[in-house]
Amino acid sequence: MNGWPKMDAIIKTDNNNHDLTRLDENPAAVYLKSLRPSGQRSMHGCLAKMADIFTNGQITNPLYFPWHLLKYQHAQAMKTSLLDLPEIKSPATVNKYLAAIKGVAREAWNLGIMATDDYIRIKSIKPVIGETIPAGRYVTSGEIMALLKQCQNEPGPAGVRDAAIIGIMVAGGLRRDEIIKLDFADFHAANGELFVTGKRGKNRMVPLANGALDALLDWLHLRGNEPGPLFWPINRGGRMQNKRITSQAVYLMLKNRSEISGVPALSPHDLRRTAASDLLVNNNALTVAKMLGHSNLDVTMRYDRRGDVAKRDAAKTLFIPYTRKFGDDK
Repeated sequence: MNGWPKMDAIIKTDNNNHDLTRLDENPAAVYLKSLRPSGQRSMHGCLAKMADIFTNGQITNPLYFPWHLLKYQHAQAMKTSLLDLPEIKSPATVNKYLAAIKGVAREAWNLGIMATDDYIRIKSIKPVIGETIPAGRYVTSGEIMALLKQCQNEPGPAGVRDAAIIGIMVAGGLRRDEIIKLDFADFHAANGELFVTGKRGKNRMVPLANGALDALLDWLHLRGNEPGPLFWPINRGGRMQNKRITSQAVYLMLKNRSEISGVPALSPHDLRRTAASDLLVNNNALTVAKMLGHSNLDVTMRYDRRGDVAKRDAAKTLFIPYTRKFGDDK
């Protein structure tokens, strides 16, 4: 990349003898450590890709790249380069890379190794604007019914626990990581309220009603009132263990339940998108944002999948006079 300083194959110190091997002085390490595990993996990949581009393949480990030497022109050139890559298919992906650069620049500035002017100029780079198809999908009421029916038809405590997890994710829009952090003390049975710890330690109250509340009460009937995590792992023999389930266990549970019940593939976050869409039908966006733990209403509206459903319904009203010749193999 034109204008970028020449570098050795592996750079561990810059001209000012800043030691990048000390993780507490490494802006990339500090930035990644501030993220959740899933965010760490994603942003580590972004930083590694950009380090590779910046150095023409000399550096692929982002911890060895001197991010604190970045200038505005380097970050702006990276934005342009990313737009030209065939594997970058959406503005949102470019903006994720820009967020990684800005995050590392912020930590370099916080560590006192990037000039304020450089940081402000990098921070000022505008995101790429473009219309993309939102990720994920809407889960229909029939699909949710099939998932819950499959759980209820299974003997043993696992089906009861999984129905409670699915019910809470659909009714309250909880993230996967929020589910696993729930403790028994976070549920107030008298008024059917869950106290949820969200991103960056933000707390919110999520009211439960109807089937979601009933499913959780059934799980608690089996679980008992012991202190500790709200949801426990259950072994193949049906034995419950008073310890915290993992995020991966929730993902695999939903994957298996979907396959067994014949529901098309869906992710845990699809249940959150569905909750947002359904809540927005009869509630204002501010109320829905508070239930989901969003501080920005724009984020809440991006979860809305009602438009997709409306478009499908509209398409069904159009009559095209054609009859299948080779059977119904949709």
